[in-house]
Amino acid sequence: MAEGREPVREWLKNLPADERKAIGDDLRTTQFGWPLGMPLVRNLESGIWEVRTRLPHRIARVLFTTFEGEAVLLHGFIKKSQQTPLDELRLARRRKRELT
Repeated sequence: MAEGREPVREWLKNLPADERKAIGDDLRTTQFGWPLGMPLVRNLESGIWEVRTRLPHRIARVLFTTFEGEAVLLHGFIKKSQQTPLDELRLARRRKRELT
């Protein structure tokens, strides 16, 4: 990300340890099993996918893209509605554009 920031890592650090572990496990599964599909990974639009993690009392999403053969985590958030909020998707799109 711009200026060496790691916004997903910063977001993860603010979550409880058990939630960080669950999300990390799903990200690791995605990384080593790529390409994957539902129920763990869903394509949102061209070049942006979401890793879907069920936590004990809520749902987390990490949006990512691939760039130069690597997965790049764009944005993480706690899902509060049925659909992925447009603001969350816009932020991921902006961060994806910053990669090029």
